Amino acid sequence: MPYCFILQSCYGHFVYNGQNDSYNLEPLPVADTAVKVEYRIAYITICIDNSFFGKAWFESFKEITAIDLENVQFCCAEWFWKRQINSYALQVEPDRFKHYDTAVVDFKEALHIEKIRNKFFIRLYELLEREKER
Repeated sequence: MPYCFILQSCYGHFVYNGQNDSYNLEPLPVADTAVKVEYRIAYITICIDNSFFGKAWFESFKEITAIDLENVQFCCAEWFWKRQINSYALQVEPDRFKHYDTAVVDFKEALHIEKIRNKFFIRLYELLEREKER
């Protein structure tokens, strides 16, 4: 897409007692095996052209926050903007931690975040598929 490119992204990882791989892609266990879980943020940072198609893409990205307004943010990452103007971050992170790369949460909240993260990437995929058809 000539009006948008990815700067950086991360799938989002869960680290807890018994799972210490910080790049682990395994789903959380069904049983509550951890008291606390360290969540490493899921995000995609993009640069969007200030054009008709770029603005449409911008609006499509904003709509993804509707998955869960308390846990999905679309914002301007200041440190990216300083290096790359017109850059934006779409991230899955509890609102109270939105300015951090990691968050320590209880197991129940980690399960909720995992569900949102999965929906987030499905919506991104659907958005890209729709864009290919255009």
